[in-house]
Amino acid sequence: MNKNEKFIITINRELGSGGHTVGRKLAEKLGVAFYDKALIKALEEKYHLTAEDIEQLKGRKHGWWEDFKRSMSIGQALANAKYYQVSIGEEPDMLTTDEMFKAETKILRDIAENESCVIAGRSAFFVLRNYPNRLSVLIQAPMEHRIARVMQKQELSEDEAKAIIEKVDEMRENYVNKYCSTSRYDTRNYDLVINMDGKTEEEVVELICSYIG
Repeated sequence: MNKNEKFIITINRELGSGGHTVGRKLAEKLGVAFYDKALIKALEEKYHLTAEDIEQLKGRKHGWWEDFKRSMSIGQALANAKYYQVSIGEEPDMLTTDEMFKAETKILRDIAENESCVIAGRSAFFVLRNYPNRLSVLIQAPMEHRIARVMQKQELSEDEAKAIIEKVDEMRENYVNKYCSTSRYDTRNYDLVINMDGKTEEEVVELICSYIG
């Protein structure tokens, strides 16, 4: 990757690894934009769904609409609700998870075409895999490290933190399996794989910058 030209760095990370913070600090050091929930916000505005709705729905194995009705526990009444993707000159189409992924893909590609940045998560490692000036990073950590971090960040018990991590891991892996036809843990998808154990976020930022050169 040539940092003197327009570039993209994608950061895929395990919940509780500290990878999100690494991505933000790396972007600050390189003087470029950092994207994560900004992508969810764009989807929220486009489809009138909340960020929480999207995060919960996108990792499901089946069609999101039926799952959404069940999760909201309001039965047939919700079946009449409509979340639309409005197409100019056409009747609105009912939103599907496939459409959300297509919209997210378009947003990511638009960003890559227009500016240098660091992107955390959002399947960017796959969507932008053919981008000519890109670095793809996976940040992992031992389960003990992850549990301790989530406990501290969210003020949870050890059991609660572990349960959240396992749930998020499963949701993210389901999503990547379905839409990227790969595993987020397959190291062949990345240029650099980093274990956070025994390292500070600042040290990992320096490690990535040293790798870039």
